[in-house]
Amino acid sequence: MVKDKNALFRAIPAVDRLLESDYLAEIIERYPRNLILKAIHRVLDEYRKRVDADAHFTDPSALNVQSVSDNVIEMVEKMARSSLRQVINATGVIVHTNLGRSILGKRVLSRFEPLAGGYCNLEYDLEQGRRGSRYSHVEGILKELTGAEAAMVVNNNAAAVFVTLETLAKGREVIVSRSELVEIGGSFRIPDVMKKSGARMIEVGTTNKTHLRDYEEVIGPDTALLLRVHRSNFQIVGFTEDVETSQLIDLGRKNGLPVIEDLGSGCLVDFSKYGLSKEPTVQEALTQGLDLITFSGDKLLGGPQAGIILGRQDLVDAIKKNQLTRALRIDKLTLLALEETLNIYRDEKVALSEIPTLKMITEPYKELKAKAGRLFRMIADVPGESFSVDLMDGHSKVGGGALPLLDLPTRLVCLTPQTLSAHQMDEWFKSFDPPIIVRIEENKVLLDVRTIQDFEVKTVAQAVRELGREVSG
Repeated sequence: MVKDKNALFRAIPAVDRLLESDYLAEIIERYPRNLILKAIHRVLDEYRKRVDADAHFTDPSALNVQSVSDNVIEMVEKMARSSLRQVINATGVIVHTNLGRSILGKRVLSRFEPLAGGYCNLEYDLEQGRRGSRYSHVEGILKELTGAEAAMVVNNNAAAVFVTLETLAKGREVIVSRSELVEIGGSFRIPDVMKKSGARMIEVGTTNKTHLRDYEEVIGPDTALLLRVHRSNFQIVGFTEDVETSQLIDLGRKNGLPVIEDLGSGCLVDFSKYGLSKEPTVQEALTQGLDLITFSGDKLLGGPQAGIILGRQDLVDAIKKNQLTRALRIDKLTLLALEETLNIYRDEKVALSEIPTLKMITEPYKELKAKAGRLFRMIADVPGESFSVDLMDGHSKVGGGALPLLDLPTRLVCLTPQTLSAHQMDEWFKSFDPPIIVRIEENKVLLDVRTIQDFEVKTVAQAVRELGREVSG
């Protein structure tokens, strides 16, 4: 044993010695030299810090070329790995904000290679042979599917609300019910978005009750519009009262004011037809006579992140002319994903089978039970001293702030820890390649098959088996 720190520092291999060793020969062929050098310096710095700080580190054998090279290889692969990675969602939250929200369908993905890998007519009118509008690629299909007079798209729904208010109400008053001042993900709040737009918010009513007279009493010469915000991520129950959309529209017409609704998670399918909670569709909102609506493209719609604005031609045209739209516009990849997703909606039955978000929301319990049984059979013989494996019923969530009270019956594969804690198992699953994001409840690790894609079942089974072998071995 060596107690002299200087001797330990001298035992740390030099950079040249590592580069000349056979242990790094393979990665030297696979990775850029600059990356390998950075990894070596980072690993050697860590060794020096450990020797300097840890009085119990006295074994020079841990500093041999092979051991250090193993750490260098691990560091190179870690540094070379993309930060944005595929993960398997076993949480049961379908529109998972932290995991990229909606999954794009196979038909949508098939269009990426030819359009992303080559030029396209993003802002070129092929018929006229001159500059065109990027909005034209989705405006027609949006109008067809929803019955809107006009349509445009920006990069997310918060941007859609922002540019709408900035265009139509900057420096003027916007009336909104106090019960609709929602906060969306990342602490973005309707009052803050409104303030940034330059509009002045006039709150009416109370948290649980808002009456038509509350709006009527504050309308004045400086009022620009009436705003509704759909409570897509929460509900108020009990002693409550709201103003019907039709009443608000009549009030707007009477006073020459546009009525705008932020639907949040706009959907094109009536889920109540499939035994689920009723959520107002985009088509229904426009049929009622709203002047403008905004909603997300990546929640219940099941497409890419986008903010969609539909409604009166004159209002949409005014928003298109706003210089902010250039800063908020979407790129060609978002456009092609949105266009193809919308094309699928031309046949609702096809949409339910091809758009992953819709398919997961409406997937019957019977099919989930069969999938969970298949996964269970793959892992049932994992050594019992590691953790026990069982099947149980549970509930999934739509997520993304949509349908917050809806519990979707599901089937869960339950791993009950024995030699490990649930937290340790969670960390292990996150370190797997690809990482698997699980759900933990009452010190149990739950795998919800609703959000595990069919092609991912074998990978999840492999991860569970490897964890079992590692613990028992």
